[in-house]
Amino acid sequence: MIDTSLYKDKKAIYYTLGCKLNFSETASIERQLQEAGIRTARRGECADICIINSCAVTQEAEKKCRQAIHKLIRQHPGAFVIVTGCYAQLSAEKLANEEGVDVVLGIDKKGDILEHLGDLSKREGAGDWFVQPTKDVRRFVPSCSRGDRTRYFLKVQDGCDYFCTYCTIPHARGRSRNPQITDLVAQAQKAADEGGREIVITGVNIGDFGKSTGESFMSLVKALDAVEGIERYRISSIEPNLITDEIIEYMAQSRSFMPHLHIPLQAGSDEVLKLMHRRYDTAFFAEKIATVRRIMPDAFIGVDVIVGTRGESDELFEKAYEFIKGLDITQLHVFSYSERPGTQALKIEGSVSPAEKHRRSHMLIELSEEKRIKFYERFRGKEATVLFEKPRLGMPMGGFTENYIRVEMPCDKNLINKTVRVRLGDFNDDKSALTIDEVFTTE
Repeated sequence: MIDTSLYKDKKAIYYTLGCKLNFSETASIERQLQEAGIRTARRGECADICIINSCAVTQEAEKKCRQAIHKLIRQHPGAFVIVTGCYAQLSAEKLANEEGVDVVLGIDKKGDILEHLGDLSKREGAGDWFVQPTKDVRRFVPSCSRGDRTRYFLKVQDGCDYFCTYCTIPHARGRSRNPQITDLVAQAQKAADEGGREIVITGVNIGDFGKSTGESFMSLVKALDAVEGIERYRISSIEPNLITDEIIEYMAQSRSFMPHLHIPLQAGSDEVLKLMHRRYDTAFFAEKIATVRRIMPDAFIGVDVIVGTRGESDELFEKAYEFIKGLDITQLHVFSYSERPGTQALKIEGSVSPAEKHRRSHMLIELSEEKRIKFYERFRGKEATVLFEKPRLGMPMGGFTENYIRVEMPCDKNLINKTVRVRLGDFNDDKSALTIDEVFTTE
């Protein structure tokens, strides 16, 4: 039994790197500590506890994690420091030896933060670390939390069985696993009862849902669609070989699943896709995008692309660029390849210089902006339904249409977390959003 009286009047600060899943898990950790009486430190306050949820997807992410540790220790002298997440799983002993770190927790220990706080006494010398081999990780740590905005993030799956050659995530998060659909429906219903209107479905490889329970992602989608009170679901990312026509057709007529998909491509040439051990080719991917467009013509389609992976020659990148240019998609998320210890990609010849990676990344980012702006232009002057989010202090009120077009308007607190019918206007100054010409109705 944890004596939470030890934590009366204690303050914690949280730092998260990486994916939406990490942010969702950090929010769950924050809620757990709040329920134990530990409040979140306000800006300028010195915290008693620092929680760092780390990422290991790139060398830069690991570097930022170490920098964050050092910065938080300087800003919060004497604070009890816990590091968890993917980097913690892969490099626990190394992180435990970082000056000021007290405890390092592996990927399946994220739900056990309270058990490792003790009396908040700082460790002398190296910190303690609690990590079991990734191959033995079977536990699913649930998470359904609201961040600092309006949306909830529901974790439906963890781990990955794909072992793409460039990726360290299976080594960091373990094999694919998931909870029962009934458990996830209960979490979604709780979010609705708390006033949640929109849920983002998160995971590492969510289309693989069901391996642990003999269920399917399609069954999960149908069950969540029936939860009263949740008006919108968004699928954070789903592999092209797992987004079936059945799922796309269901989304098109669904009550609450929005016309918004994020489908990772990773490389735009068959040669590099093969080197990556991806489970499709460019023809399959192009047909999948065409199917989404045919069934949901107004859908927002985001796509992940990695540039500069080993084996991607100049000719193969040009081939990839032309392929991506021809896809009817909305936006690209562009990543530069980062070599990861233990991955099979290190055996592939043909490395790409940092300068060339930067050039290729810049080309695709420019292409992405052209595609996004062209997509937004289609909807200027049209009516749409927007769910407004809580704005940051001094910022315009923002929200998203059903198909994920960002909108802005002057702040109206009465519209926070409300579904509003509007007429979309022109671009804002930096073309990151559309303005609103007219508000028709609120609920």
